[in-house]
Amino acid sequence: MAGNATKPRVGVLALQGDFREHIAVLRGFGAEAVPVRRASELPEIDGLVIPGGESSVMDKLSRTFGLRDPLREAIAGGLPVYGTCAGLIMLSSSILDGIEGQESLGALDIDVRRNAFGSQTDSFEVALEVAAIGDPPLHAVFIRAPVVERVGPAVETLAALEDGRVVAVQQGNVLGTSFHPEMTQDHRFHEYFLKRVRAAR
Repeated sequence: MAGNATKPRVGVLALQGDFREHIAVLRGFGAEAVPVRRASELPEIDGLVIPGGESSVMDKLSRTFGLRDPLREAIAGGLPVYGTCAGLIMLSSSILDGIEGQESLGALDIDVRRNAFGSQTDSFEVALEVAAIGDPPLHAVFIRAPVVERVGPAVETLAALEDGRVVAVQQGNVLGTSFHPEMTQDHRFHEYFLKRVRAAR
């Protein structure tokens, strides 16, 4: 148990992307949220958030910093992990349109497509029905977001758009969303993740 009895210690991968926003939200829920940049910090945390950003850059940096394999081992060992946008891409088993040499962590049995909704100018917001977090519908922000194009048999779909495209999934200790919950005032997905972290402790 890395944190104390009341405050789980949750890391946010801080190689690139909007890790500061996630840290602020997690602290708002009473967690001890810390940036993670080194493999030696992984044993010190109860859970990990992989934020949005540029998935190919995060992949390269995770290998440069010697984090990729320790991350895979920690997740396989049961570390609760939540990936948002680029983080979801990082956690997937297959990136359908990744750049040459791009790798993923293979923690979710899903195929994802990067920038599935277009460029930054094609960003949008939508109300999502998510039974796992209850009513009212979640206000979700999509920015150069990926979409899940294949869901493996062990993966639970938590949310989909009206056209059926899957945008939130979980499998065992791993949670992933296409959207950016840290960019709205609706932080129920962070709260949901923290409940999973506390249960895993």
